[in-house]
Amino acid sequence: MIGKQLEYSESLPPSWSVTSVGEIGRYLNGFAFKPTQWGTEGLPIIRIQNLNDRNKPFNYYDGEVPEKYRIRDGDILISWSASLGTYRWNRGDAWLNQHIFKATPKLGELTDEFFYWVMVHGIERIAGNARGSTMKHVTGKEFANSQIALPPLPEQKKIAHILSTVQRAIEAQERIIQTTTELKKVLIHKLITEGLRHEPQKQTEIGPVPESWEIKTVGDYCDILNGYAFKSEDYVTTGGIPNFRVVNISWDGTVSMDDCKFLPESFSVSHEKYLLNEGDILFVMVGATRGKLAQIPASILPALMNQNMWRIVPSREGIDRDYLFHHMRRSVVGLLQEDDDQARGFFKKSDFRDIPLAVPSLEEQIEIRTALGTLETKLGLHAAKNAQLKDLFRTLLHELMTAKTRVHELEIAA
Repeated sequence: MIGKQLEYSESLPPSWSVTSVGEIGRYLNGFAFKPTQWGTEGLPIIRIQNLNDRNKPFNYYDGEVPEKYRIRDGDILISWSASLGTYRWNRGDAWLNQHIFKATPKLGELTDEFFYWVMVHGIERIAGNARGSTMKHVTGKEFANSQIALPPLPEQKKIAHILSTVQRAIEAQERIIQTTTELKKVLIHKLITEGLRHEPQKQTEIGPVPESWEIKTVGDYCDILNGYAFKSEDYVTTGGIPNFRVVNISWDGTVSMDDCKFLPESFSVSHEKYLLNEGDILFVMVGATRGKLAQIPASILPALMNQNMWRIVPSREGIDRDYLFHHMRRSVVGLLQEDDDQARGFFKKSDFRDIPLAVPSLEEQIEIRTALGTLETKLGLHAAKNAQLKDLFRTLLHELMTAKTRVHELEIAA
């Protein structure tokens, strides 16, 4: 018997069926909250930023909203604009904002857990064909018409079990990373307020610091350089050098080269002033993700710096780049709290230059950086393990959902 045919896969087993995303589920688009309605009381509003980053603060709304837009733990959410993805909500009751679907299965022969993984796989495929570079978008029709494959119920359950097992391992690593990151924040605060010399403290505009330390500003030590607005038509599909963009900066201060775009190698000469260096500090200063900060590792170089971010470059002696980065990760929080949350808001260079810095001797800066090194190493090891698990997950997701690998060929412990 000839198996079914998917538009994106080879023939399926005879027991599998082919249908569409629209046929297997119901999809509710979120409520169109206006920024003027955002407040600090009521239920949190789930926006795309809150799905992508658990540390992103919520906005709240305490007015009247139809009950259908209330989200509860366990609900399946799909971001179909700006940053495509599928999520299980697990953070309590909240309101659903527009550009996010709440998805529920409507077929009797479809388990809830397998429906979730169908959505995960479907959105990953759709994202590959979506329009836009950093702000991807699909229409409701494109979403609904996307093909999916359905195995029999017993195989659905086994596939869901395997994918959930790997996903739990990923989540365990992410919890370790989150805990270590929080410990690092506490340690940075302690080191910047108390130092390492057991000195008496003095009160300053940024709180207590060791008595011998000076209060300076970012502008006292650094130049702030703009990126370049590279055009999407300049991108190349083979070879080239990375174009480091806002999307490559994570809220946790790390970098990711997922969804990386490349520019011709000749641009490293014609746009030499925008080449990044190891240790450069980049800061997103405009848009919904402004405030993200990252330090460039050698592993991504050579790379060119895109627009919508600044490069913070020490221009005088007396400041250690790693100490500066750790200090700024702490200081920028205050600047974000003072700023509004409009989608295209931006920081002024003058405000950024005025960010105060508590500056010890260069020797003590290096000692503080070294004291943080153990946590940095631990974070790096767990991040590498997490990346390996995610690679395994992506492979299994595609192989199992297209029947290239069958569940009876795999043995994964619970």
